[in-house]
Amino acid sequence: QVQLVESGGGLVQPGGSLRLSCAASGSIFRINDMGWHRQPPGKQRELVAGVNSDGSTHYADAVKGRFTISRDNGKNTIYLQMNSLKPEDTAVYSCYAAFEEPEGDYDYWGQGTQVTVSS
Repeated sequence: QVQLVESGGGLVQPGGSLRLSCAASGSIFRINDMGWHRQPPGKQRELVAGVNSDGSTHYADAVKGRFTISRDNGKNTIYLQMNSLKPEDTAVYSCYAAFEEPEGDYDYWGQGTQVTVSS
């Protein structure tokens, strides 16, 4: 049984910053890609950013230059530093992890954390 525990969401003014964290725990053999998706109100879920076990990263065009994803493999934790936040960044942010296990690979999702950008 694995868990993904997210933290760091909240209310911030436009132009402000937030840092999200996501820690994986439980019986883990290996984690490949980890990252964040978000679901704005009334819209579909979209990829925000991801980071592979080798540290390579990818970002949605909407957040490039403003968001930075990083990873601590020793702690099975990823971070999303969000700067210059805009009202359109308001969404529920969910962490995901691609687990590799001897029995088979699978993806797992966290419960999500609300990020609201508003004055």
